[in-house]
Amino acid sequence: MTKLRVAGIGVTAVAALSLTACSGSDTASSGSSSSSPSSSVPAPTSSMASGAGNGVTTNADVFGPACSQLPQGTEPGSLDSMGPQPVASAASTNPLLTKLVAAVKATNLVDTLNSQEAITVFAPADPAFAALGDAKFTELAGKPAELAPILQYHVVGKRYDGKGLASAASVDTLNTAGGPVKIEGSGDTMTINGAKILCGNIPTKNATVFVIDKVLTPGTNK
Repeated sequence: MTKLRVAGIGVTAVAALSLTACSGSDTASSGSSSSSPSSSVPAPTSSMASGAGNGVTTNADVFGPACSQLPQGTEPGSLDSMGPQPVASAASTNPLLTKLVAAVKATNLVDTLNSQEAITVFAPADPAFAALGDAKFTELAGKPAELAPILQYHVVGKRYDGKGLASAASVDTLNTAGGPVKIEGSGDTMTINGAKILCGNIPTKNATVFVIDKVLTPGTNK
């Protein structure tokens, strides 16, 4: 995932779909999973209820060392700008999510992600993709069937806030074949399969986003 400006936030190198300390603590409705490598993300089977404890966050709930660097006011990529938009559209305004956005477009998942009602997205910042190298990223972008499972591993079919994730300890993603994602610590010390949270609890219209510093690899759980 270089240095984050609040001009950006950041689904893994090969993930890329979709690609804010918290007030709520529990999760809401459950989403259906898919273990088959497909270029579409399964939609949750039910919608989340509204109200406290459903994983919905506000701008006041964001946490992490990079949150203070986000664009301010109504600038593209700011909390006020992203909040009203569905997650894929919100990500497209962030300078640090250009790789993720490119991956989502490559797999034709923009509309699919935007149409979900209640999800959690672990979004690797652009610097996280650097470890893969331009050649590898380009190769993956040209193979949607391989990118999709990675992308699915960064999306949870329930909407969680930071407290909800800490309480769960592990969560299943849309890529069930990749195994559960392990959550350790809480607040600023929370990690997702070992990846540090740069800025978490970021609210968008249909998702709570956690920008992380690494790309998650299905099947590793570390």
